[in-house]
Amino acid sequence: MLNQGLGSWIHKRRIKSTDRTAIINGDMSLSYAELAVRVDRLANALSELGVQKGSRVAYLGNNHPAFLETLFACGSIGAIFVPLNTRLAPRELNYALNDSGSTVLINPASLEDLATASVPQSLVEQRLVVEDVPGADSAYERALAAASTERHDAAVGLEDPAIILYTSGTTGQPKGAVLTHGNMTWNSFNVIIDYDVTSDARALLIAPMFHVASLGMGALPTLLKGGTLVLQDRFEPSAVLEAIEKHSITSLSGVPTTFQMLAEHPAWAGADISSLRMLTCGGSAVPVRVLDAYEERGLGFSGGYGMTETAPGATSLQAESSREKMGSAGLPHYFTDIQIMDPLGNILPAGEVGEILISGPNVIREYWNRPEASAEAFAEGSWLRSGDMGYLDDEGFLFISDRLKDMIISGGENIYPAEVEQAIMQLDSVSAVAVIGIPDPKWGEVPRAVVVPAEGMQVTDAEIVEHLTGLLARYKIPRSVVIAEELPRTASGKIRKADLRMTYGGKIATDQLLHRG
Repeated sequence: MLNQGLGSWIHKRRIKSTDRTAIINGDMSLSYAELAVRVDRLANALSELGVQKGSRVAYLGNNHPAFLETLFACGSIGAIFVPLNTRLAPRELNYALNDSGSTVLINPASLEDLATASVPQSLVEQRLVVEDVPGADSAYERALAAASTERHDAAVGLEDPAIILYTSGTTGQPKGAVLTHGNMTWNSFNVIIDYDVTSDARALLIAPMFHVASLGMGALPTLLKGGTLVLQDRFEPSAVLEAIEKHSITSLSGVPTTFQMLAEHPAWAGADISSLRMLTCGGSAVPVRVLDAYEERGLGFSGGYGMTETAPGATSLQAESSREKMGSAGLPHYFTDIQIMDPLGNILPAGEVGEILISGPNVIREYWNRPEASAEAFAEGSWLRSGDMGYLDDEGFLFISDRLKDMIISGGENIYPAEVEQAIMQLDSVSAVAVIGIPDPKWGEVPRAVVVPAEGMQVTDAEIVEHLTGLLARYKIPRSVVIAEELPRTASGKIRKADLRMTYGGKIATDQLLHRG
């Protein structure tokens, strides 16, 4: 069997698009031919480190050509790529590295301290450090220079695992979603069809590729079509506006905050953004004032709904429907199906709210080494239980009603309250705690902790923040802490989050707040 997975893409593009630009990062530009050679060299360098089919290779870093080179080199070998969120704390990264059994870690020099604090002992000797400036001398570049350019082309099928992406666990324990080569390929087909991605696309990637949305909705479909990726390792409004003009960017993706900050920047009015053809926004609905700002420049927003487990697209809302279907997540992607199920397992008709089920070749089959969680994730065999509540209208458009899992989305980052609650409950001064999301004009939502102190004890905001710092990623740490005498509970003892959101989900009197971030 030949390599049918992601590892074959760049080799095929080397033939079809030899001299076309694949990646631009700062002053560095790589053609498809040059990228293919680097991928081959890295695949052989990884083989020298003992990487083989089924091995796991981790990458800890923001957007950088080495991220994509590692992904495709792993695909050439049949190894599994494990991208890590740079915003996680060392304890969280250590868990992902241990759980995945990664044997090699690649990271940029700027994150060397974080990497060193995170790696298990077994990885200490299997490290490749890459300089933040692409092409600069580094252990990574030296390994490539010493490696063979011979094509490393293992037999890889679409059902073979390609990527393990760790998602915050609803029970406090992260799970590794196993995305196959087929999942990523079919998701790319969905994106290309539903968003009309063309071979002259020039996508500016400002969201980190360790998030599946940036990788699956931006990077991979663009490369599959032979377009160009322009990478930025962080979001800076002025740099984005400059890049759009300099590189004739055609597509840009982000969360509502991203587009709001661009429209509010002093350079917005005079910026040449005439090359833009497609804006996609995820995480939450686009505010009307943001829609207005971009429509004044002749641009509309496409949106959608998805999750790591769907690689990530499940639905898409076209720009022409953004006003008429405001609040909708759109129609199912071309090769994806959506159903709504009630608690008894019955499929519901249009207009009735239930749990959103998703099926298609872009949907994962399992979590890494978690057979019970894998079984629980599906209904009727192939239908993924999203954990989100919603309904379909008469035209098949999906509307999200609530999050069954109480997940908080803050600036595009997923926060699961259970994980934060478990960490806070480690404090002796805390008797009970519940974490909810509250509206925030910049991030969409931010976490708030409602705390019941232990009898005879006091809780301080400094104590909670100090305890969580280094234990959890900064974006997961509650921006405010509210003291309560008790938490509302059901007869069975479960906390009623809906009641908490009604009571504590808005503005709180200053004297009730311990901490305001």
